[in-house]
Amino acid sequence: MEKLYERIRTRLEEMKKDGTYKEYRYLESPMSAHTRIENKGDVLVLCSNNYLGLSDKEELIQSGIQALQKYGAGGASVRFICGTYDIHRDLENKVAKFLGMEAALTYSSCWSANTAVIPALLQPGDTVISDALNHASIVDGCRLIAKGVNKAIYRHSDMSDLEEKLKEAKNSPVRLVLSDGVFSMEGDVARLPEIVELVRKYDAVLLLDDSHATGVIGETGRGTAEYYHMQGQVDIITGTFGKALGGAGGGFVAGRRPLIDLCIQASRPHLFSNSLPPVLTAIAGTALEYLEGHPEIVRSLRDKTNYFRKQLKDRGLNILEGDSAIIPIMIYDAPKAVRLANQLFEHGIYVTGFCYPVVPEGQARIRLQVSDALSYEDIDRAADVIQNLVD
Repeated sequence: MEKLYERIRTRLEEMKKDGTYKEYRYLESPMSAHTRIENKGDVLVLCSNNYLGLSDKEELIQSGIQALQKYGAGGASVRFICGTYDIHRDLENKVAKFLGMEAALTYSSCWSANTAVIPALLQPGDTVISDALNHASIVDGCRLIAKGVNKAIYRHSDMSDLEEKLKEAKNSPVRLVLSDGVFSMEGDVARLPEIVELVRKYDAVLLLDDSHATGVIGETGRGTAEYYHMQGQVDIITGTFGKALGGAGGGFVAGRRPLIDLCIQASRPHLFSNSLPPVLTAIAGTALEYLEGHPEIVRSLRDKTNYFRKQLKDRGLNILEGDSAIIPIMIYDAPKAVRLANQLFEHGIYVTGFCYPVVPEGQARIRLQVSDALSYEDIDRAADVIQNLVD
């Protein structure tokens, strides 16, 4: 046993030496543009997925309180035993209608959704083809597929490579293509029109993880398909309520009704993990209702993101282009990225430095995430401080 802990200690010391060791900062107030951090005080948050600024919205808070009073903490059960509430059905119907799909199913997170649906769909002889920069939950979903399923990875957003992989899989009964809608570390949007064209050409199936797109892109926040005016052309959409849609937690799979029924019957995270707590279910449903009733917040977020991008570019900072609310500032050197994040925190700006294995070697960065809760004054101040420290 001591050999194991010696190895663990050595590994942790290496992380500290390399400048990649992660330490928690404890929040003492709700997530918003400004929040309070233990032993620090007020900070400006630029690293939260709270894209629409709904995390502390009073309507969502009251919805959660009412659900907690009505349903209690939870059913202490998986769905198929005694963990299914009427409020689950309500939320799943809302998600399906919002995305223009036949049906939807909730999970405890989008991580659970991806690791549920991918293995449930594929059988020996099938082929799964995944973008090289897909989220880790998609990667792990692929690791859980049955023995005998072929796996292929295409270069990030490289349509020629995707077509080559589809050609190689021509004899597979099912070819499943996997892509993020918005890539979380790059901030770029999947090339959906070209992906759909290839998927149809080779009689494949497309699964799109829209976790960083739902509520963020598209005229009314319906994600990547709406962004390209291609609603109804994506076969399966997975997503989360833990980002733009309130930030509380939970995920979903949406698609045709037989697929959802299969997930109910056969997806392991659904069969063996507790149902989404009613309080989170209620908050997610209210977030969807709020978004549908206030589409102007999507436009406001887009305007603030474009403004922030311009401010950073005008100051000569090296940012990756994209149409999402994610703005990566490229630093390239891992210890420098971590050090810069710590310096920004000392100046009251909360960001995170990302380095390997979260991003490829030599691609360390500071990832900024814009929230509609930010004011333009917040953005101006942040751009000034970042410029001074990066220079």
